[in-house]
Amino acid sequence: MKENTVHLPKCSHRLAWLAVLGLLAACSKPAEKAEDIRPVRAIVLQSSDVDVNAEFSGEVRPRYESQLGFRVPGKIVARKVDVGTMVKKGQVLMQLDPQDLRLGQAGALATLRAAETARDLALADLKRYRELRTQNFVAASVLDTKESALKSAEANVAAARAAYREQSNQAGYANLTADVDGVVTVLAAEAGQVVEAGTVVARVARTDEKEVVFGVPEDRVDQLRNVANVKVRLWAVPGAPVAAKVREVSPVADPATRTYAFKVTLPAGLAAAKLGMTAVVQFESRSAQPRIKVPLTALFHERNATSVWVVQGGVAKLVPVTVLGADGNDIVLGSGVTAGQTVVTAGVHLLKPGQKVSILASETGQAAGQAAGQDAVRAPAATGAQ
Repeated sequence: MKENTVHLPKCSHRLAWLAVLGLLAACSKPAEKAEDIRPVRAIVLQSSDVDVNAEFSGEVRPRYESQLGFRVPGKIVARKVDVGTMVKKGQVLMQLDPQDLRLGQAGALATLRAAETARDLALADLKRYRELRTQNFVAASVLDTKESALKSAEANVAAARAAYREQSNQAGYANLTADVDGVVTVLAAEAGQVVEAGTVVARVARTDEKEVVFGVPEDRVDQLRNVANVKVRLWAVPGAPVAAKVREVSPVADPATRTYAFKVTLPAGLAAAKLGMTAVVQFESRSAQPRIKVPLTALFHERNATSVWVVQGGVAKLVPVTVLGADGNDIVLGSGVTAGQTVVTAGVHLLKPGQKVSILASETGQAAGQAAGQDAVRAPAATGAQ
């Protein structure tokens, strides 16, 4: 028995497929365009009258330190002091073997005595020939010869006396003495060692004048050179800092650290400051009027105008500003912005007016919360004041 089947024409199949495709097209919607939000770094501006506020770590050193050495060569036979010994001016520190020096002194003395004997003989001859000349027993030329012989003998005596004094001084140089009252900081030789003349074998530092020595980066040298309010705090001695004064600024950078050495004089009588201690030096100065500082990277230059990007409600706005000058790596602004505003510090060249931004929380959580309207991790806000 045959089944009843309905055969549709081929055109009906095509119409059915077109209807399905039409339904699918009607259900699909165009993809929405993602909103352009730029991530930036920013700070919240603060106004401060602190012009300079910087701290550096340094070391307490003596202002005067003598490098001592023997003035004659020889073998060291005795060392009278140790490192840390308090010494007085003229106190013996080390001694050389004086035997050879004493022999030289004795030889010089013998030469002096021989010269004095020759001088006395020449003087006696001159007196005798002068008497003979008064009696016309000798010619005048003979008397002149005797006078010349006496002058030569007297010159020999003077030379021998100078040589004897020199040898006496050489014998005295066998003792190395302290030239000032102070403390022994270095001993570079021991008994039994043979040293040359001028070799440094000891150092003695004066304890009445001390200073703190530290390095300053090259971009802060001119700024800190003339700061009057300088204070020093000893790390090992808690208490109030003491007033100090910049005494010397090195004109040449250290070849290893590329920093310039500052020397700050400590007040006299500060017994708590021991040589070698660690000290913190603080520089502080204030301006007559509070000022706003921003990093150099916050400035945006366009058409001979200087501006900054201010973030309000998550949107960047270009605001013209006036620049008063530079303070290290910061720029001092005169007008255009006020304290409390959020200013972009990184990414300024990627923004346009009305650009939506998201502030990275690592720079300042406070600015991110205000501009993006969301919770952020709190972090200390940069003020721009150094």
